[in-house]
Amino acid sequence: MPGQFEPLPGGGAAVALDEVEISIIRSLAVQLLELIGPGPAADASGDPLAELFAEGPSEPPADPVLRRLFPDAYTDPEATPGPEEAEERRAHSAEFRRYTENDLRAGKRENALAVVHSLDALAAASAGGGGAVLKLSTRESKQWVSALNDLRLAIGSRLDIVDEDDTDLLYRLPDEDPRKPMVMAYLWLGGLQETLVNTLMP
Repeated sequence: MPGQFEPLPGGGAAVALDEVEISIIRSLAVQLLELIGPGPAADASGDPLAELFAEGPSEPPADPVLRRLFPDAYTDPEATPGPEEAEERRAHSAEFRRYTENDLRAGKRENALAVVHSLDALAAASAGGGGAVLKLSTRESKQWVSALNDLRLAIGSRLDIVDEDDTDLLYRLPDEDPRKPMVMAYLWLGGLQETLVNTLMP
């Protein structure tokens, strides 16, 4: 199973990871957590009802990676709306973002943390062993799929990947191109994600 997830009897998935692979995925997940930002402050009220109705930001993030992770809800890249329609879409997107982005961030944060925690447990269990087999439950597998997708979106944004043609160009980059390590990580994570998705299919 090196390099790809395989289904486990009774549900879940497993993959063999060496120390370098564990370190890379963990580092990327931690960077994603830093980018998404912290959760509720320690001095928050703790009132779940208040948190439920807490408003988030209404404007898109300035960082292009965060814009990819939290896109506007009312956009159509194929359309060219007039000024009035564009303003209406902006207003709807702002309203939608205000009431959904906090939850979206919390979900992405939880998924990335699940990746970090499972890798920490794996590293502790295999200390000095050079690698080990990561075993995930079905729930953990779903969290990993989402986190791997977010990592690929983040890396893809940094690489200016917009469509499939851009991905094809990555395969032809010369080894001396400074983007090459990031490209290799992007493609490798894509392979992991694809095989993990396959384990979740009935």
